[in-house]
Amino acid sequence: MSGPVHRQTVFIVDDDPSVRDALALLLSLRGYPTAVFACAEDFLRALEPQWRGVVIADIRMPGMSGLEMQEALAHHPSRLPVIVVTAHGDVAAARQAFKFNAIDFLEKPFDHEQLLASIDRALSGLPPDASTIGTRPVASTLSAREREVMALVVEGLDNRAVGERLGISPRTVEVHKSRVMSKLGARNLAELIRIAQVANGAG
Repeated sequence: MSGPVHRQTVFIVDDDPSVRDALALLLSLRGYPTAVFACAEDFLRALEPQWRGVVIADIRMPGMSGLEMQEALAHHPSRLPVIVVTAHGDVAAARQAFKFNAIDFLEKPFDHEQLLASIDRALSGLPPDASTIGTRPVASTLSAREREVMALVVEGLDNRAVGERLGISPRTVEVHKSRVMSKLGARNLAELIRIAQVANGAG
């Protein structure tokens, strides 16, 4: 572990040493204090209530997963916000991450500027939906069909399954999905899931 933990710190929890080193280097060059951990268990054992900052956690790690660690953190006195990163993202994982108020859900390889923006949002004490996410009234923005498509997409159905459920072609589903993403300002499926959860009062 390196870096001070008495001030706003970015805690990197990832079992891949190359990822830890690359993130620590990127963040240190941008002026962020960092502390690195190879597994969730090591981080939770070291965690103290007075620590402040944000956690970047990989999902798939030996032992406790990043999502399990996030759930444990939700009940810890430090209440550190979490940015979830993964090379194996899916709808179920994104939904669980946002259930416990993840600041962001990023798939590797992720955009560094998006990561830095999420870190800044977390360190500023803003909630996960404090940017454009969740600020648009979904019901008044989308057509009835678009709301139907959105609901099924965030359940984890692919275009073909959505089309079968609604009696439309996969291509038409894709058109509706693209319009939904554009209208709500969602850059990816994870953001769409977050918007849906906020709209349903789950965020």
